[in-house]
Amino acid sequence: MADQLSSAAARRKPPPQVAPSSPLAAALTATAAPLKLGVLADVLGYHIAQAAVVTVDTFERHIGAPMGLRKVEYSLLMLLLANGPQSPKRLGQALALSAPNLTLLLDRLQQRGLLHRERSQTDRRSQNIVLTAEGRQLADNSAAAAAPMEADLADRLSHAERLMLIELLRKVAGR
Repeated sequence: MADQLSSAAARRKPPPQVAPSSPLAAALTATAAPLKLGVLADVLGYHIAQAAVVTVDTFERHIGAPMGLRKVEYSLLMLLLANGPQSPKRLGQALALSAPNLTLLLDRLQQRGLLHRERSQTDRRSQNIVLTAEGRQLADNSAAAAAPMEADLADRLSHAERLMLIELLRKVAGR
């Protein structure tokens, strides 16, 4: 038995010696060390996109998948919940949506029975967007789901850092 083990050990090849300057050594080192960002280290859009990956995933787990809402749909419902009936123009401006994209969004939510259009009482030529009872219920449930969603992200920033980040992102967005 000992002879079998020693002959098996003799047949095994020792790991190849890799010269420190060889391409293989560089490849092995590169997989172990984090990538250098280079110019990306100072590119704001890159860091926003990286943060978006985490926040979008968190949104999908808490609100998107369970409630069947896209981010823009959720945002529109939250605006209507907070402000009451609004003109499409004001909603489009708040969401940075073009008129055609806003119309598609409103049509989709109206088909789901979450909102309806009604004539403005102040300007009979225009319409306001109003939550239906079903839309209000979904908006309330979605608003309640925002707290645990935000709690998932809370350990990453202090309260002051979170407030500062929101303020800075508003500046970047020009708001």
